[in-house]
Amino acid sequence: MEALQKKMIKKEFTLEGLDCANCALKIENGVKDISGVRSSTVNFATKTLSLEVEEQQLENVITVTKETVKRLEPHIHAKEKGEHEHHSHDHDHGSFNQTMVIRLGIGAILTAIGIFAPVTGMIEFELFIIAYLVVGGDIVLRAVKNIIRGQVFDEHFLMALATIGAFAVKQYPEGVAVMLFYQVGELFQGMAVNRSRKSISKLMNIRPEFANVKMGKTLLKKSPEDVQIGEIIVIKPGEKVPLDGVVIEGSSMIDTSALTGESVPRQVKAGDEILSGFMNQNGLLTVKVTKLFGESTVSKILDLVENASSRKAPTENFITKFARYYTPVVVIVALALAFIPPMLISGAHFSDWIYRALVFLVISCPCALVVSIPLGFFGGIGAASKSGILVKGSNYLEALNDVKYVVFDKTGTLTKGVFQVTKIYSANNVSEEDILKYAAYAETHSNHPIAESIRKAYKEAVMEQLITNYEELSGFGVKVTVDGKEILAGNRKLMKQHNISFSEPAEIGTIVYLAVDNEFAGYIVISDEVKEDAGNTIRSLKKLGIKKTVMLTGDVQKVGKAIGQKLGIDEVHAELLPQNKVEEIEKLDQQKLPKEKIVFVGDGLNDTPVLARADVGMAMGGLGSDAAIEAADIVIMTDEPSKIVDAIQLAKRTRNIVWQNILFALGIKAVFLLLGAFGIATMWEAVFSDVGVTLLAVLNAMRVLRVKPSPVSA
Repeated sequence: MEALQKKMIKKEFTLEGLDCANCALKIENGVKDISGVRSSTVNFATKTLSLEVEEQQLENVITVTKETVKRLEPHIHAKEKGEHEHHSHDHDHGSFNQTMVIRLGIGAILTAIGIFAPVTGMIEFELFIIAYLVVGGDIVLRAVKNIIRGQVFDEHFLMALATIGAFAVKQYPEGVAVMLFYQVGELFQGMAVNRSRKSISKLMNIRPEFANVKMGKTLLKKSPEDVQIGEIIVIKPGEKVPLDGVVIEGSSMIDTSALTGESVPRQVKAGDEILSGFMNQNGLLTVKVTKLFGESTVSKILDLVENASSRKAPTENFITKFARYYTPVVVIVALALAFIPPMLISGAHFSDWIYRALVFLVISCPCALVVSIPLGFFGGIGAASKSGILVKGSNYLEALNDVKYVVFDKTGTLTKGVFQVTKIYSANNVSEEDILKYAAYAETHSNHPIAESIRKAYKEAVMEQLITNYEELSGFGVKVTVDGKEILAGNRKLMKQHNISFSEPAEIGTIVYLAVDNEFAGYIVISDEVKEDAGNTIRSLKKLGIKKTVMLTGDVQKVGKAIGQKLGIDEVHAELLPQNKVEEIEKLDQQKLPKEKIVFVGDGLNDTPVLARADVGMAMGGLGSDAAIEAADIVIMTDEPSKIVDAIQLAKRTRNIVWQNILFALGIKAVFLLLGAFGIATMWEAVFSDVGVTLLAVLNAMRVLRVKPSPVSA
């Protein structure tokens, strides 16, 4: 009971110098064991360590975490998010690369001299040992330090053991050359990973750097974090909107593509809401701040994307466990390969089989999988965010591959959620203009959305002096005198109550009947318009292999069925309360196969129970909506149903790339392990199967960033 009452808070660290996926795994597992830490996740792509910590132990956890990271990986520095960052980091990284190139150059020259110069014996050995230490001394040192700390099975240990073993069997040139090749590969791999990180960061380059705060007649440049609610900021053309607010002066076109993926700019003017992360294009805007930066849209989006890795996909979890057992097993097999055949096979030499075992060890490193798979998923999440789709974790991205049932809310999801007059029918020589005018006058005092839609369609000003004898008839409509004529406006029950014969409309929607001086005059049809891409979305989902589409709505049966038929939806359940929607999801859950998933797509405001009950909850039009972002697993930041198709296509593409890497890496390694065991592969091929495969896998993982979802077919 006491444990349940402990308050948990989130703490983040930046891991400066993190360039190795195995190191990330070591840190993640090591920090998990610290007292007071409930969960620990390292995001290799963003170099971030995220902890869930008991509040009362926070200070101790911070200290112990830094010490643990330093103990596990001395070259990595854990800094609390918000601590002073090293702005020269990129420069330092470039200097490190330059130093490494010089070392490799010297090592290559010494190796060439050793191979081609007429030297033998001790001089040859000394020449190669100097070359070896210049090229790979740091690798051997790291391996020794890790062994002292009880961390044996990592890439540094494997490479040091393999190359020192080559020296032991007097294969000096090969020992140095393999370490040289390995270091060159590591250099290129590091460059590829950094490039990948920059590509992902570029996708989410929406964080504003400053805000122009208006202080009297002057502008003061402040960090967005320092701006308070109610302060006035000025956004100049070409600047990012730093904080959420309301425009109080000016008008401009704003580019929303960074948040929504929409290429067409929007216009904002005084009174309009504006969100952080948008780009001001041409006008000067004065904005009153309505949210602190920590609560702003851009801050929440960045937080969701950067921390999506805390919810790992099953594939990532499998690879993490696989890597943990794979390397020790390979080392045991290598030992068996080194010593058992020479003892069993007549004429076999220990030096030959030890060499084969060393080749086996070099091949065994699982870097290609450990590096490329998290980068693939993170790239998929980054690409989705660029398209206006926020995915809260790679587990949800992977789950989209198994979606077979898509369930929709109606209002605000498949329809626009905005009522408007769609037809006016006139009878008995009354014009359509008069029908609309009488209805607008009758609905003058009503705040109902139906009344508002009629007044909006009328457009002209209502002269209230023409209205007399206004009477609201509860459950029926309105009775009023307009310019001497008695007007009845309401539902069919109102017409029957006054014994007025009327025409029943064929159209679907809310009907307002009108009678003038007790004679039927006509009716107005008011509908909630279907979104332009809703029909194409349903057809595209069918092409993607979705078994069944379902619509759940609280609207009347007639309206629900009509919209369902128009869009081609398989099942429609109407007149439902929120709890009834949950019951319908549970019925579907009983029908589906164990591996199949259900997606529910709603507006995120009144559908929280259903969003939570579905396998994957998608909130539609969630941009700026706290309720949507909190309730859903995936947030579609625009009002376009077609983004559902984009999300599924992107998930399938991401999974294909991830599995390409898994099969490619394991396939190549399996081939080279066999070749190494039979003495066909040398250490040169072994290093390629490690470093080369990793490099290719990382580059392949980054293809997901370039994926453009195919357009929703008409």
